[in-house]
Amino acid sequence: MFSKFRSLIFKIDPEIAHNLAIKSLKLNLATNIFDENRNDPIFQSKLFDKKIDNPIGMAAGFDKNAEVYNSLFKLGFGFVEVGTVTPIKQYGNLKPRVFRLVEDEALINRLGFNNLGSKNVSLRIRSNAPKGLLGINIGPNKDTKNRLDDYLIGFRTFQDIADYITINISSPNTENLRDFHEETKFDELIKIIEEEKIKLKSKVPIVVKVSPDILDNQISLISEILLKYKVTAVIVSNTTEGNRENLTNILKHQKGGLSGKPLEKKTNILINKFYNLLKDKVEIIGVGGVDSGRSAYEKFLAGASYVQLYTGMVFQGPNIVGKIKKELKELLINDGVKNFREIIGKK
Repeated sequence: MFSKFRSLIFKIDPEIAHNLAIKSLKLNLATNIFDENRNDPIFQSKLFDKKIDNPIGMAAGFDKNAEVYNSLFKLGFGFVEVGTVTPIKQYGNLKPRVFRLVEDEALINRLGFNNLGSKNVSLRIRSNAPKGLLGINIGPNKDTKNRLDDYLIGFRTFQDIADYITINISSPNTENLRDFHEETKFDELIKIIEEEKIKLKSKVPIVVKVSPDILDNQISLISEILLKYKVTAVIVSNTTEGNRENLTNILKHQKGGLSGKPLEKKTNILINKFYNLLKDKVEIIGVGGVDSGRSAYEKFLAGASYVQLYTGMVFQGPNIVGKIKKELKELLINDGVKNFREIIGKK
Protein backbone atom coordinates (compact mmCIF):
# COMPACT_ATOMS: atom_id res chain seq x y z
CA MET A 1 0.00 0.00 0.00
CA PHE A 2 2.73 2.50 0.99
CA SER A 3 4.59 1.90 -2.28
CA LYS A 4 1.60 3.28 -4.18
CA PHE A 5 1.71 6.56 -2.29
CA ARG A 6 5.46 6.94 -1.85
CA SER A 7 6.08 8.92 -5.04
CA LEU A 8 3.36 11.38 -4.03
CA ILE A 9 4.64 11.67 -0.46
CA PHE A 10 8.17 12.30 -1.74
CA LYS A 11 6.95 15.34 -3.68
CA ILE A 12 6.14 16.98 -0.33
CA ASP A 13 8.75 18.77 1.76
CA PRO A 14 10.24 16.15 4.13
CA GLU A 15 9.37 18.00 7.33
CA ILE A 16 5.80 18.64 6.18
CA ALA A 17 5.50 14.96 5.23
CA HIS A 18 6.74 14.01 8.69
CA ASN A 19 4.15 16.24 10.35
CA LEU A 20 1.44 14.63 8.20
CA ALA A 21 2.66 11.19 9.29
CA ILE A 22 2.35 12.24 12.93
CA LYS A 23 -1.19 13.52 12.30
CA SER A 24 -2.21 10.29 10.56
CA LEU A 25 -0.90 8.24 13.48
CA LYS A 26 -2.80 10.44 15.93
CA LEU A 27 -5.93 9.67 13.92
CA ASN A 28 -5.08 5.95 13.84
CA LEU A 29 -5.04 5.99 10.03
CA ALA A 30 -2.04 3.67 9.76
CA THR A 31 -2.24 1.31 12.70
CA ASN A 32 -4.35 -1.59 11.42
CA ILE A 33 -1.37 -3.57 10.17
CA PHE A 34 -1.47 -7.35 10.24
CA ASP A 35 1.65 -8.92 11.77
CA GLU A 36 1.78 -12.69 11.46
CA ASN A 37 4.81 -12.82 13.77
CA ARG A 38 3.42 -10.77 16.65
CA ASN A 39 4.28 -12.45 19.99
CA ASP A 40 6.53 -15.01 18.27
CA PRO A 41 8.90 -16.56 20.88
CA ILE A 42 11.83 -16.21 18.46
CA PHE A 43 11.77 -12.43 19.04
CA GLN A 44 10.75 -12.18 22.68
CA SER A 45 13.24 -10.66 25.06
CA LYS A 46 13.68 -8.35 28.01
CA LEU A 47 14.84 -4.76 27.80
CA PHE A 48 15.98 -3.48 31.17
CA ASP A 49 14.18 -6.37 32.91
CA LYS A 50 10.87 -5.63 31.19
CA LYS A 51 9.38 -8.02 28.66
CA ILE A 52 9.16 -6.86 25.05
CA ASP A 53 7.62 -8.68 22.09
CA ASN A 54 10.55 -7.95 19.80
CA PRO A 55 13.88 -6.09 19.81
CA ILE A 56 12.97 -3.55 17.10
CA GLY A 57 12.52 -0.04 18.46
CA MET A 58 11.59 3.37 17.10
CA ALA A 59 14.57 5.70 17.47
CA ALA A 60 14.35 9.16 18.98
CA GLY A 61 13.63 11.93 16.49
CA PHE A 62 10.41 10.60 15.02
CA ASP A 63 8.08 11.28 17.95
CA LYS A 64 9.86 14.30 19.36
CA ASN A 65 6.97 15.52 21.50
CA ALA A 66 5.51 12.20 22.66
CA GLU A 67 2.41 12.48 20.49
CA VAL A 68 2.09 9.02 18.92
CA TYR A 69 4.09 6.47 20.94
CA ASN A 70 1.04 4.29 21.54
CA SER A 71 0.26 4.30 17.81
CA LEU A 72 3.86 3.21 17.17
CA PHE A 73 3.40 0.27 19.54
CA LYS A 74 0.37 -0.69 17.43
CA LEU A 75 2.61 -0.68 14.36
CA GLY A 76 4.59 -3.45 16.03
CA PHE A 77 7.58 -1.68 17.58
CA GLY A 78 8.92 -3.55 20.60
CA PHE A 79 9.88 -0.28 22.28
CA VAL A 80 9.72 3.43 21.47
CA GLU A 81 12.05 6.31 22.31
CA VAL A 82 10.65 9.85 22.24
CA GLY A 83 12.52 13.15 22.12
CA THR A 84 15.04 14.65 22.13
CA VAL A 85 13.43 16.82 24.82
CA THR A 86 15.07 19.95 26.22
CA PRO A 87 14.12 21.79 29.45
CA ILE A 88 12.59 24.74 27.60
CA LYS A 89 10.56 24.72 24.38
CA GLN A 90 12.65 25.65 21.35
CA TYR A 91 12.08 26.08 17.62
CA GLY A 92 15.33 24.52 16.46
CA ASN A 93 17.30 25.62 13.42
CA LEU A 94 15.96 27.56 10.45
CA LYS A 95 14.04 25.81 7.68
CA PRO A 96 14.56 24.03 5.36
CA ARG A 97 16.28 21.61 7.70
CA VAL A 98 15.38 18.10 6.48
CA PHE A 99 16.48 16.66 3.13
CA ARG A 100 15.64 13.36 1.41
CA LEU A 101 18.40 11.60 -0.50
CA VAL A 102 16.15 9.11 -2.29
CA GLU A 103 18.82 7.39 -4.39
CA ASP A 104 20.89 6.84 -1.25
CA GLU A 105 17.97 5.82 0.99
CA ALA A 106 19.11 8.47 3.43
CA LEU A 107 18.10 11.68 5.17
CA ILE A 108 20.07 14.72 6.20
CA ASN A 109 18.63 16.77 9.04
CA ARG A 110 19.73 19.85 10.93
CA LEU A 111 16.61 20.19 13.06
CA GLY A 112 18.37 21.25 16.25
CA PHE A 113 16.26 19.70 19.04
CA ASN A 114 12.96 21.33 18.05
CA ASN A 115 10.50 20.31 20.78
CA LEU A 116 7.83 21.57 23.18
CA GLY A 117 9.98 21.41 26.31
CA SER A 118 10.19 18.95 29.20
CA LYS A 119 7.18 20.22 31.15
CA ASN A 120 4.78 19.91 28.22
CA VAL A 121 6.10 16.51 27.15
CA SER A 122 5.97 15.22 30.72
CA LEU A 123 2.33 16.29 31.12
CA ARG A 124 1.46 14.61 27.84
CA ILE A 125 2.99 11.27 28.89
CA ARG A 126 1.45 11.42 32.37
CA SER A 127 -1.98 11.88 30.82
CA ASN A 128 -1.58 9.10 28.25
CA ALA A 129 -0.14 5.94 29.81
CA PRO A 130 2.33 4.15 27.50
CA LYS A 131 1.13 0.74 26.32
CA GLY A 132 4.67 -0.48 25.86
CA LEU A 133 8.25 0.20 26.92
CA LEU A 134 8.95 3.92 26.55
CA GLY A 135 12.35 5.59 26.56
CA ILE A 136 12.82 9.36 26.80
CA ASN A 137 15.78 11.06 25.13
CA ILE A 138 17.01 14.27 26.79
CA GLY A 139 19.37 17.06 25.76
CA PRO A 140 20.29 20.69 26.51
CA ASN A 141 18.77 23.86 25.10
CA LYS A 142 20.80 25.60 22.42
CA ASP A 143 21.26 28.83 24.39
CA THR A 144 21.61 27.38 27.87
CA LYS A 145 24.34 28.71 30.14
CA ASN A 146 24.90 25.33 31.77
CA ARG A 147 24.39 22.13 29.79
CA LEU A 148 24.99 19.92 32.81
CA ASP A 149 22.07 21.59 34.59
CA ASP A 150 19.88 21.02 31.53
CA TYR A 151 20.59 17.29 31.59
CA LEU A 152 19.75 17.23 35.30
CA ILE A 153 16.46 19.04 34.67
CA GLY A 154 15.57 16.47 32.03
CA PHE A 155 16.49 13.60 34.30
CA ARG A 156 14.47 14.95 37.24
CA THR A 157 11.45 15.59 35.03
CA PHE A 158 11.25 12.13 33.50
CA GLN A 159 12.93 9.72 35.92
CA ASP A 160 9.63 8.56 37.45
CA ILE A 161 7.75 8.00 34.16
CA ALA A 162 10.40 6.72 31.74
CA ASP A 163 11.31 3.06 31.29
CA TYR A 164 14.75 4.39 30.47
CA ILE A 165 16.37 7.78 29.91
CA THR A 166 18.80 8.42 27.06
CA ILE A 167 21.50 11.04 27.49
CA ASN A 168 22.00 12.51 24.02
CA ILE A 169 25.56 13.77 23.61
CA SER A 170 25.83 13.12 19.90
CA SER A 171 23.55 15.30 17.79
CA PRO A 172 25.67 17.21 15.26
CA ASN A 173 23.05 19.96 15.11
CA THR A 174 23.64 21.51 18.53
CA GLU A 175 26.96 23.33 18.49
CA ASN A 176 29.76 21.65 20.47
CA LEU A 177 27.41 19.04 21.96
CA ARG A 178 29.80 16.31 20.87
CA ASP A 179 32.43 17.78 23.18
CA PHE A 180 30.85 15.54 25.81
CA HIS A 181 32.66 12.63 24.13
CA GLU A 182 35.87 14.00 25.67
CA GLU A 183 36.96 11.93 28.66
CA THR A 184 36.76 14.58 31.40
CA LYS A 185 33.47 16.08 30.24
CA PHE A 186 31.85 12.68 29.70
CA ASP A 187 32.94 11.45 33.12
CA GLU A 188 31.58 14.59 34.78
CA LEU A 189 28.23 14.29 32.99
CA ILE A 190 27.67 10.63 33.84
CA LYS A 191 28.84 11.21 37.41
CA ILE A 192 26.29 13.96 38.11
CA ILE A 193 23.48 11.93 36.53
CA GLU A 194 24.34 8.88 38.64
CA GLU A 195 24.59 11.05 41.78
CA GLU A 196 21.18 12.55 41.04
CA LYS A 197 19.80 9.07 40.48
CA ILE A 198 21.02 8.00 43.94
CA LYS A 199 19.74 11.22 45.52
CA LEU A 200 16.24 10.66 44.10
CA LYS A 201 16.37 6.92 44.85
CA SER A 202 15.55 6.35 41.21
CA LYS A 203 15.85 2.97 39.51
CA VAL A 204 15.47 4.24 35.95
CA PRO A 205 18.08 2.78 33.55
CA ILE A 206 20.50 5.27 32.00
CA VAL A 207 21.42 5.01 28.33
CA VAL A 208 23.99 7.11 26.43
CA LYS A 209 23.70 7.85 22.70
CA VAL A 210 27.07 8.26 21.00
CA SER A 211 28.29 9.64 17.69
CA PRO A 212 29.36 7.40 14.79
CA ASP A 213 32.25 9.76 14.13
CA ILE A 214 34.31 8.99 17.25
CA LEU A 215 37.87 7.69 17.11
CA ASP A 216 39.12 4.37 18.50
CA ASN A 217 40.72 5.99 21.55
CA GLN A 218 37.39 7.69 22.35
CA ILE A 219 35.58 4.35 22.08
CA SER A 220 37.95 2.92 24.68
CA LEU A 221 37.64 5.89 27.04
CA ILE A 222 33.85 6.04 26.74
CA SER A 223 33.61 2.29 27.37
CA GLU A 224 35.73 2.60 30.53
CA ILE A 225 33.43 5.31 31.89
CA LEU A 226 30.28 3.37 30.98
CA LEU A 227 31.66 0.41 32.95
CA LYS A 228 32.89 2.61 35.80
CA TYR A 229 29.42 4.04 36.47
CA LYS A 230 27.56 0.85 35.49
CA VAL A 231 25.56 2.63 32.80
CA THR A 232 22.83 0.30 31.57
CA ALA A 233 23.18 0.67 27.81
CA VAL A 234 24.75 2.59 24.94
CA ILE A 235 23.03 3.52 21.67
CA VAL A 236 25.36 3.16 18.70
CA SER A 237 24.82 5.54 17.04
CA ASN A 238 23.46 8.94 16.06
CA THR A 239 23.70 10.60 12.63
CA THR A 240 27.06 11.24 10.95
CA GLU A 241 28.86 14.28 9.62
CA GLY A 242 31.30 11.96 7.87
CA ASN A 243 32.47 11.64 4.27
CA ARG A 244 29.66 11.77 1.69
CA GLU A 245 31.60 11.47 -1.55
CA ASN A 246 30.12 8.03 -2.27
CA LEU A 247 26.55 9.36 -2.13
CA THR A 248 24.59 10.06 -5.32
CA ASN A 249 21.98 12.70 -4.49
CA ILE A 250 22.86 16.34 -5.23
CA LEU A 251 21.79 17.29 -1.70
CA LYS A 252 24.56 15.20 -0.13
CA HIS A 253 26.59 18.23 0.98
CA GLN A 254 23.76 19.86 2.93
CA LYS A 255 24.87 20.67 6.45
CA GLY A 256 23.48 18.32 9.10
CA GLY A 257 23.47 14.73 10.26
CA LEU A 258 23.21 11.93 7.71
CA SER A 259 21.04 8.92 8.58
CA GLY A 260 19.87 5.78 6.83
CA LYS A 261 21.46 3.15 4.61
CA PRO A 262 24.90 4.82 4.23
CA LEU A 263 25.49 4.36 7.98
CA GLU A 264 24.84 0.62 8.06
CA LYS A 265 28.37 -0.75 7.69
CA LYS A 266 29.97 2.08 9.65
CA THR A 267 27.72 1.52 12.66
CA ASN A 268 28.12 -2.26 12.51
CA ILE A 269 31.89 -1.84 12.84
CA LEU A 270 31.41 0.59 15.72
CA ILE A 271 28.94 -1.73 17.49
CA ASN A 272 31.43 -4.58 17.30
CA LYS A 273 34.21 -2.42 18.77
CA PHE A 274 32.01 -1.45 21.72
CA TYR A 275 30.83 -5.05 22.14
CA ASN A 276 34.40 -6.32 22.44
CA LEU A 277 35.18 -3.73 25.12
CA LEU A 278 31.95 -3.89 27.13
CA LYS A 279 31.82 -7.71 27.43
CA ASP A 280 28.04 -7.99 27.91
CA LYS A 281 28.19 -5.68 30.96
CA VAL A 282 26.56 -2.80 29.06
CA GLU A 283 23.76 -3.51 26.58
CA ILE A 284 24.11 -2.15 23.03
CA ILE A 285 21.23 -0.74 20.99
CA GLY A 286 22.24 -0.63 17.34
CA VAL A 287 21.04 2.13 15.01
CA GLY A 288 21.93 3.02 11.45
CA GLY A 289 20.57 1.61 8.21
CA VAL A 290 18.10 -0.86 9.75
CA ASP A 291 15.45 -1.47 7.08
CA SER A 292 15.33 -5.24 6.57
CA GLY A 293 15.69 -8.56 8.33
CA ARG A 294 19.25 -8.87 7.03
CA SER A 295 20.28 -5.43 8.30
CA ALA A 296 18.90 -6.20 11.78
CA TYR A 297 20.56 -9.63 11.69
CA GLU A 298 23.96 -8.06 10.94
CA LYS A 299 23.62 -5.69 13.88
CA PHE A 300 22.85 -8.57 16.24
CA LEU A 301 25.88 -10.45 14.93
CA ALA A 302 28.02 -7.35 15.53
CA GLY A 303 26.93 -7.25 19.18
CA ALA A 304 23.71 -5.26 19.45
CA SER A 305 21.06 -6.70 21.75
CA TYR A 306 18.35 -4.46 20.26
CA VAL A 307 17.99 -2.24 17.20
CA GLN A 308 16.25 1.02 16.42
CA LEU A 309 15.21 2.65 13.17
CA TYR A 310 13.63 5.83 11.85
CA THR A 311 14.87 6.58 8.32
CA GLY A 312 13.94 3.06 7.20
CA MET A 313 10.28 3.78 7.89
CA VAL A 314 10.46 7.00 5.85
CA PHE A 315 11.42 4.95 2.78
CA GLN A 316 9.47 1.74 3.42
CA GLY A 317 6.38 2.85 5.26
CA PRO A 318 4.56 1.91 8.46
CA ASN A 319 4.62 -1.87 7.91
CA ILE A 320 8.40 -2.00 8.18
CA VAL A 321 8.50 -3.81 11.54
CA GLY A 322 6.41 -6.70 10.23
CA LYS A 323 8.61 -6.88 7.13
CA ILE A 324 11.81 -6.96 9.19
CA LYS A 325 10.45 -9.64 11.52
CA LYS A 326 9.35 -11.86 8.64
CA GLU A 327 12.76 -11.68 6.96
CA LEU A 328 14.67 -11.98 10.22
CA LYS A 329 12.69 -15.03 11.29
CA GLU A 330 13.67 -16.84 8.08
CA LEU A 331 17.35 -16.08 8.70
CA LEU A 332 17.17 -17.23 12.30
CA ILE A 333 15.33 -20.46 11.43
CA ASN A 334 17.96 -21.21 8.78
CA ASP A 335 20.58 -20.79 11.53
CA GLY A 336 18.68 -23.27 13.68
CA VAL A 337 18.25 -20.87 16.60
CA LYS A 338 15.17 -20.61 18.81
CA ASN A 339 15.64 -16.98 19.89
CA PHE A 340 17.49 -14.09 18.23
CA ARG A 341 19.64 -13.51 21.33
CA GLU A 342 21.59 -16.65 20.48
CA ILE A 343 23.36 -14.84 17.61
CA ILE A 344 24.33 -11.64 19.50
CA GLY A 345 28.05 -10.95 19.07
CA LYS A 346 28.67 -14.06 16.97
CA LYS A 347 30.30 -12.14 14.13
